[in-house]
Amino acid sequence: MTEITKVKNLLKSLQDEGYINISNPNINKMKSGTTDGNVYIVLEDNTAKYVLKQDQPKLINLTENFLIDYQHVSLLPRVYYTDPDKNFILYSYITGTTHYNRGPKLNWMTTLVNEFFIHYEKCEEVIKWGRLGGIPRESWSEFNKSSIESARVDIGDFLDTDDYLNVKSIVERIALYERSEYKYFLHGDTGVHNFVFNNNTIKGVIDPSPLIGPIIYDFTYAFCSSPDDLNLETLFSSFSPLKQVIHIDKQRLIEEVILQLYTRIGVCVKVHPHDLADYLNAWEYWKKLIPSDIL
Repeated sequence: MTEITKVKNLLKSLQDEGYINISNPNINKMKSGTTDGNVYIVLEDNTAKYVLKQDQPKLINLTENFLIDYQHVSLLPRVYYTDPDKNFILYSYITGTTHYNRGPKLNWMTTLVNEFFIHYEKCEEVIKWGRLGGIPRESWSEFNKSSIESARVDIGDFLDTDDYLNVKSIVERIALYERSEYKYFLHGDTGVHNFVFNNNTIKGVIDPSPLIGPIIYDFTYAFCSSPDDLNLETLFSSFSPLKQVIHIDKQRLIEEVILQLYTRIGVCVKVHPHDLADYLNAWEYWKKLIPSDIL
């Protein structure tokens, strides 16, 4: 039995049990972000209706928890069914494309803040901060340290040792805020590769890789996830509505962007080399904003 036939049989069972309404579905297999995962687009009459995602049970469980906890957020897909053994999850398809036809960054970042980030919920219980590759971290500073060390390996000679040392100092500086800041249930992978755009407007956010941490992480991750409009004006304007939720000064916000931009350059070298020149130009702009007491 082929994998497509197996998926069709799963869908027939869900149809018979009343979870979905579809007849004679067509299945398109998509690329997956993880080694073990498979993603299928379910179409009816050439119109995409559902996404069926197979992955490791712990990842499916996290995805389900995130989408259910934030089911009131209009940018997220609706969950129709999750396998009791957490082998797969079925949710609604959001029409559009990722990466492209985004429109101005200020517009989609502002929408993300107003319609997504401000809905994030605090995690009051005592749990470990962050997950990196599925590994819980004892503190957010440990998460950040692991991130920049990994990025340093990928960046190689594209940036100087002084750049790494300056970012390392920023991580140490940010760690001072850790005890006084709330933890939130984050999407964890808020980049343009997971934003669905249609007619230059953001319409959805997909593929969470949930983790626990400060809201500023998902915000700066989104801001740095494309090399366009990486400037102070766009940063401050898009962050402004988020002041209702978190209170950090402009210098701290700049430092968080510099940290995120450094790790983004590492990802760019490894996965998106076509964007590298633009990100290196952005780095020259942002490194000039590093506080003099760090340099």
